[in-house]
Amino acid sequence: MLTYPNIDPVAFALGPIKVHWYGLMYLIGFASAWLLGRWRASRPGSVWSAEMVDDVIFYCVIGVIAGGRLGYMLFYGFDQILANPLNLLKVWEGGMSFHGGLIGVMVAIWLFARKQGMRFFAVGDFIAPLVPIGLLTGRIGNFINGELWGHTTNLPWGMRLPCERFPEVCVGLPLDAQWSLPMHASQLYQAGLEGLVLFILLWWFSSRPRPVMAVSGLFLLLYGLFRFSVEFVRLPDAHIGYLAFDWFTMGQLLTLPMLLAGALMLAWAYRPTREGR
Repeated sequence: MLTYPNIDPVAFALGPIKVHWYGLMYLIGFASAWLLGRWRASRPGSVWSAEMVDDVIFYCVIGVIAGGRLGYMLFYGFDQILANPLNLLKVWEGGMSFHGGLIGVMVAIWLFARKQGMRFFAVGDFIAPLVPIGLLTGRIGNFINGELWGHTTNLPWGMRLPCERFPEVCVGLPLDAQWSLPMHASQLYQAGLEGLVLFILLWWFSSRPRPVMAVSGLFLLLYGLFRFSVEFVRLPDAHIGYLAFDWFTMGQLLTLPMLLAGALMLAWAYRPTREGR
């Protein structure tokens, strides 16, 4: 069995200002997307300029932060807004929704495409392969924060957590217990699937000319499959629980439209043309 390394969520402090690893992971993700986008734009035949990449990444950063935080508070933490509306601004404490961030990015893409006179999905297809690196770093941030754990497990890679830091996962154990039962590190599962694997597949797929909408559709479909699968071993939010069947979660509910949209977009992108009939 593995043991949690118990990393301090605060990377460093500058006087009263604390810089959290969670925020740094987002910065690394945004910087990686910018660098990869710049590299793609520099390739022969690209219609993108470095300035266009700078602008679209800036738009998307705003969309991720605003949409991700607002989506989390609406989907998972509406009670926190009612308790204190200022909780909406406490991004450094964690609590970002991918689905809310996706909506924010879609709005950002629409605004950018409108400004540039480009097709929405032409921009989406360029952005989609850049996203998984941010998902990877964001899930690592969740791991450092010690949130989004999975169920207990007997598998050899199950991870024990220190009861002093995570008393909620040690409920029912002897009072002097120092470690929890082994649990699925579902954040790392998501980092591997939604981050690394998704990046490799999308980067490869988008490295050759594809029909407009195909890359965006594949992103939605694969992310949906990966997220839906990991939800089976990930504990639901305590204040929400399972929505149905003692296994169906809010994350799976929000992922179903992505699966459907991704499949339809791929089918539409590769539909037979009139000339090919």
